[in-house]
Amino acid sequence: MAKTALLLGATGLVGSHLLDQLLNDARYETVVALTRRPLNRQHPKLRQEIIDFDHPDLAKIKGDDLFCALGTTLRKAGSKEAQYRIDCTYPFEIGKIARENGVQQYLLVSSIGADAQSSNFYLRTKGDLEEKLKALHFKTFVSARPSFLLGHREEFRLGEQVGIILAQAFSFLIPKKYRGIQAAKVAAALIEMANRDLSGVHIVESDQLQVL
Repeated sequence: MAKTALLLGATGLVGSHLLDQLLNDARYETVVALTRRPLNRQHPKLRQEIIDFDHPDLAKIKGDDLFCALGTTLRKAGSKEAQYRIDCTYPFEIGKIARENGVQQYLLVSSIGADAQSSNFYLRTKGDLEEKLKALHFKTFVSARPSFLLGHREEFRLGEQVGIILAQAFSFLIPKKYRGIQAAKVAAALIEMANRDLSGVHIVESDQLQVL
């Protein structure tokens, strides 16, 4: 039976690949992009729902599988409080509504090293979100923990680009778990996991994403 996918973060690096792949996947009849503003995209399977993340409309958050690639940087958010709200609070609150509305699966793009006890703010935020989502008891919760992402971004990040070039040059010295991974592969792995009839909690590290 064809399913409905819900997608948070459709304009980001992994999110844009998720959008493309979900629209081209015959297992999904409808793809609902939950966004702040309209996407510059038209497709027969695509339904855009503009939502206020601080006061979301519960009726718009209905489907089978919820994919979340929502996230930002500290620089873009402007403060740790704002980044936490975008990276943790919003994905959790939307997840809570989705769970109440009968959504069965939550598939998250997290980060390598995510840990609610970490001293690193970013990794602690990602870990917090994982723990909060586990407590919602979806039929299936999958958290993908990619290493640094490879692919074309709309925004240029100098430090990230330098890091990627160096990491690729010395990839033979880097353990598989920590090597860069194409954003398209992360998207494909999550969609694959969503269609394996799994149950329970599944944490998928970067080297496992490479082979999925």
